[in-house]
Amino acid sequence: MWRKINSSLVSYFTLAAYVDSGLLRYLFFTMVLSLYLLILCANVLLIVVICMNRSLHEPMYVFLCSLFVNELYGSTGLFPLLLVQILSDVHTVPRPLCFLQIFCVHFYACVEFFNLAVMSYDRYLAICCPLQYNTRMTTQTVTMLIAVTWLFPFLAIVVLVSLTSPLQLCGNIIHKVYCDNYSVVKLSCSDTTVNNVYGLMFTFISIILPLVLILYTYVRILKVCFSGSKQMRQKAVSTCTPHLASLLNFSFGACFEVLQNRFNMSSVPIMLRIFLSLYFLTCQPLFNPVMFGLKMSKIRNVCESLFLREDFKGLFLWFQADETKAVSTCTPHLASLLHFSFRRL
Repeated sequence: MWRKINSSLVSYFTLAAYVDSGLLRYLFFTMVLSLYLLILCANVLLIVVICMNRSLHEPMYVFLCSLFVNELYGSTGLFPLLLVQILSDVHTVPRPLCFLQIFCVHFYACVEFFNLAVMSYDRYLAICCPLQYNTRMTTQTVTMLIAVTWLFPFLAIVVLVSLTSPLQLCGNIIHKVYCDNYSVVKLSCSDTTVNNVYGLMFTFISIILPLVLILYTYVRILKVCFSGSKQMRQKAVSTCTPHLASLLNFSFGACFEVLQNRFNMSSVPIMLRIFLSLYFLTCQPLFNPVMFGLKMSKIRNVCESLFLREDFKGLFLWFQADETKAVSTCTPHLASLLHFSFRRL
């Protein structure tokens, strides 16, 4: 029989999904760290590109910037603790840090869905009501939408964590590689009716409602596209494809996480469960900057002009025009540089 433990006495939680990987832990650590650094670089690059270029100071790109900021926030809420746990022999998390991660992970997911819903509304106005777009999507409207995107999830998650933290617990073992709210609620010995009801309401408001709004806007967009010209269809496809891909990618990972929390997934191999539970927290933050950076022509052109400036472009064209001469000229310099570097080491 479980022994009731006062929540104030639970000073740490044990993450039981980690396995002893021996020396492979260093390989996993390197891979995860590389992924995290890649996420940071990709998102920071696009945030700087959008902020520094006046041609990108439009509502669509402002919402994209908000999305990239959320990717930075969500990945930072997961990766540092994940990296520490990979190298650790004892997979325990202090109670305050666990609840902080619960807040970060749930806040990230909620903001992601709200941000995607706001972006779909922006595309709906741009494609279905182009003549009214500038009058409807004003600076004040953009500010209000971004404020709601971040403020409402913040308040909702504060309530969620406030309902979970006082619960009396029957244990401290979480069968995951990170902390999440429902795993802590399942450890409770006290009545969790309020938590379960609020959790269902939160799921409906933060996931179902944005998805319904996105579905409605894209049904309207498709109607306009099929009744419009070929040029309009091409424009709609070019602007909406990255958004739909991002939505489907994130929804897949989030839906599996909800199902894993609510149903028994013991028949699914543990490595697959770990991968799928981490999918929406690890793949989405890299998927979004890559997808939008490659597919959105304005962002792609600015990035190309940034990395292919005249001096680099001239060097590239010179190398391409006379490859033999370029190699013969550069090889002695590179050899000298490498020789000097090895001597310094």
